[in-house]
Amino acid sequence: MKKNIAILRGGNSSESIISIKSAAVVYANINTDLYSPFLVHIQGTEWYVVQGTKKLFIDKNDFSFEVNNTKVNFDGVFMAIHGTPGEDGILQGYFDLLNIPYNCCGSFEASITFNKAMCNALLKQFNIPSAKAVILNKNESFSITKLESEIGLPCFVKPNRAGSSFGISKVTETSQFDKAIKEAFVHDNQVIVESFINGTEVTCGVLQKDRELLALPLTEISTKNDFFDFQAKYEGKAEEITPARIANKERDQVQVISKSIYKILNLKGIVRMDYIIENKKAFLIEVNTIPGLSEESIIPQQAKAYGMDLKELFSLSLVNMFTND
Repeated sequence: MKKNIAILRGGNSSESIISIKSAAVVYANINTDLYSPFLVHIQGTEWYVVQGTKKLFIDKNDFSFEVNNTKVNFDGVFMAIHGTPGEDGILQGYFDLLNIPYNCCGSFEASITFNKAMCNALLKQFNIPSAKAVILNKNESFSITKLESEIGLPCFVKPNRAGSSFGISKVTETSQFDKAIKEAFVHDNQVIVESFINGTEVTCGVLQKDRELLALPLTEISTKNDFFDFQAKYEGKAEEITPARIANKERDQVQVISKSIYKILNLKGIVRMDYIIENKKAFLIEVNTIPGLSEESIIPQQAKAYGMDLKELFSLSLVNMFTND
């Protein structure tokens, strides 16, 4: 009997537009011989199944819905919500209470990885390097002079808990700090000021295959913009080269580190780690536990370079979800 799978989309952040695209790709490529997929839109307190032009509202008591006077329960959840409440662990806690399995890491792990500063600080204890960073909290005073002295210029200012490069600025002179910090605070009440690492940006997807961790081919990011911002990611302002044009030794270093991070943080499902390689050394930028899966996204490109189509990619995530349940 087919399993009913809720493909979650939407969310309460600026990334909802990307989430809707990701969910559509999953829905179009799921193995319908094994699964019955349903698009479930979650935004605020409005949760509903998308059925054509109809909205079939979810009963939050047990995460079910009714169609033609028949109650439908879900056997599992495919999380495609980037940002809150999907990527920060809030929904995972809800599904744990209902004993409904999902294809990504748990609530605790998600809350750590979604907090970029906390995650990178934790991983530094395991000798995984990342940029020097300072955290700013909204409504607390700070000194731009002290920031510049401690972090240096150029540097990056970005929301601590946001994705898709929303609210990120590259600061090259002191006069730009104020605007950059204000922009970042629009997206989160914590902001990271992070030192600039000059090198090649690469990203690595990792997932479980046959009970072993598989690191996908690396993607190299080359952009004409100052950095890999929203335009570069989703509006064709960057070149994404898979496999990355780097030395085999550097490729192996990134893949080994990525699999190590996956194990250290007890991750699940499809995960992407982003890096800058400077002087042959990989510095972690961030861990993405629910990476983009839209047609413009990196993970589908990496799967294709590996020789894996999207149906297999998503099937692995679902099989592992029920195997690990």
